[in-house]
Amino acid sequence: MNNIFLTSSLQTVARDLVKKIDKQALKFLFIVTASEVEEGDKWWLDADRDVLRNVGYKLEDYTVTGKTRAEVVSKLKETDGIIMAGGNTFYLLQELQKSESIEPIKKFVENGGIYIGSSAGSIVAGPDIYPVRYLDALEKAPEIKGYRGIGLTDILVLPHWGSESFKERYMSERLEQNYNTDRKIVLLNDYQYLA
Repeated sequence: MNNIFLTSSLQTVARDLVKKIDKQALKFLFIVTASEVEEGDKWWLDADRDVLRNVGYKLEDYTVTGKTRAEVVSKLKETDGIIMAGGNTFYLLQELQKSESIEPIKKFVENGGIYIGSSAGSIVAGPDIYPVRYLDALEKAPEIKGYRGIGLTDILVLPHWGSESFKERYMSERLEQNYNTDRKIVLLNDYQYLA
């Protein structure tokens, strides 16, 4: 599919990425769910939002937290695409599960809707998020029911490769856990994306 874009850091690649999307003045749901359990200044969320508005996209902040499947389906009918913003991957998947919105989102994308993931939003697009258990705080999602992702791709994105703030998490024994051929894994630095 040429309507799926997976980034490590959307703000750093947005200007190039939008050249691959042939429509202008699109309307996107900017799904902030993953950031809801993050503490402190969410500068990265604001930066992603700002750069997309600056290139002319219309964004509506949205969360699946507390929503029903019917509410999510109705909202998807009003938009051209989804921007699944970063934050905690496990919490994001938990809330997608609770709102029963995984299948509607997958169907939306299969029918031509645009999906742009940033960090956690890129991870959850894949088949399985369990391999990132050492990058994110699993305890922030106490009601998660398994680790199966949306399944928009068979690739697991490991974001922020080379970032100083993620170095310790990657360079310890944690990367060894994924050193096998069982999964298709792509390490993305903050200046790369998959289209």
